[in-house]
Amino acid sequence: MSMLTPREIVAELDKYIIGQDEAKRKVAIALRNRWRRQQLSGEMRDEVAPKNIVMIGPTGVGKTEIARRLSRLADAPFIKVEASKFTEVGYVGRDCESMIRELTEVAVNMVRAEMEKEVQEKAEHNAEERLLNILLPPQRSQQPQRQQGFRPGDPNAGDEGPPAYQEQHAEERTREIIRKKLRAGELEEREVEVEVRDSGQPSMMQVFGNTGLEEMGFNLQDMLGKIMPQRSQKRRTTVAEARRILHQEEVQNLIDMEAVAHKAIERTQDAGIVFLDEIDKIAGRGSSGQSGPDVSREGVQRDILPIVEGSTVTTKHGSVRTDHILFIAAGAFHTASISDMIPELQGRFPIRVELENLGAEDFGRILREPKNSLIKQYQAMLETDGVSVRFADEAIETIARLCQKVNDETENIGARRLHTIMENLLEEISYDAPDRQGEELYVDAPMVERCLANIMEDQELSKYIL
Repeated sequence: MSMLTPREIVAELDKYIIGQDEAKRKVAIALRNRWRRQQLSGEMRDEVAPKNIVMIGPTGVGKTEIARRLSRLADAPFIKVEASKFTEVGYVGRDCESMIRELTEVAVNMVRAEMEKEVQEKAEHNAEERLLNILLPPQRSQQPQRQQGFRPGDPNAGDEGPPAYQEQHAEERTREIIRKKLRAGELEEREVEVEVRDSGQPSMMQVFGNTGLEEMGFNLQDMLGKIMPQRSQKRRTTVAEARRILHQEEVQNLIDMEAVAHKAIERTQDAGIVFLDEIDKIAGRGSSGQSGPDVSREGVQRDILPIVEGSTVTTKHGSVRTDHILFIAAGAFHTASISDMIPELQGRFPIRVELENLGAEDFGRILREPKNSLIKQYQAMLETDGVSVRFADEAIETIARLCQKVNDETENIGARRLHTIMENLLEEISYDAPDRQGEELYVDAPMVERCLANIMEDQELSKYIL
């Protein structure tokens, strides 16, 4: 993030997301503020609180896509969770603190991956030496004779040295020959016997549910793992597989997991981002007279509140403070509004942005412009069968109009409707593609109208509803 300005962040989002300029700007500023806070002095840095964001808009307009792309842009721990999956304390289900534990786990994996790159070269060297020891076991019995201090030219030992030295020298030459063959890939299919660590029996503590007790299970596993000695077993495999196994073991030996956990917790606290989707599903009051599972809605809000405000959550890697974690909430708010949430939680999302509905023009741009547009995806997939497909501009405009037509007359699911329409449009081509290798197909407006005639005639619209 230190390399990207808000304008550059928006430019990156523009490559994948059409429209929603206001949402992109607010998210870009929020991300940049994460980096700005890191540049402040210690006292001021602690006082700057993140400005949490809530995105309001119907399904399929880009809320989730913005979050997904942010996770790739932000060099920070990021998770997307659905608020509707949480339950109030006392109910069966996921507790709200589990989102912070998941975020910490993401940070641990990020830091571990970074450290693996740092020790990659050394781990490869150590794995190679272990593999050479398997292919050519060292002659331990000759080691004491080598340490007697022979030097070439010694008048008491002859020109070639004592027999032990000659044998050791020959072994080293043989080892180098095997090393060259190993690096050249000439021994990949040769079978060797390698000693690997036994992963052990699965812990019975795994039966605990997602209500916080999973931490107890993991901690007991770690504790028992330290008490019980590690077992190993011999496994016969190829040199290629043995190299992979030994490399993984050497990486584990070289990485200090305590340092990984410490750095991951710091990164989670200073730069973590949580995307709370479907926040509108818990925007209900307990006094509304609703029954059934909805009675826990306000309870879930009250459980989320201290996490967003700033509290300490215990994880298996250590305690994590949530004061400076950025929360981005999103919801359609069809049957509820922001005012249906408890006032305290509303106040913790000071930045609100409404995403716009998509029209035919937007659908046309979505089909053409993004780097991962549906048309480019289908073209790439069909090219694997040797079939080239081109789309006329009129065909794309027709698809866009049909998408808006179905959304207006049935259920508005935004750009997700394009997936169903494109699949029906290209169904015949996709089916026959293996038998039409080398052909170049052209999709024009008449073909679109013919393949999607049912939509044009307002018949069986249910076939095109996701």
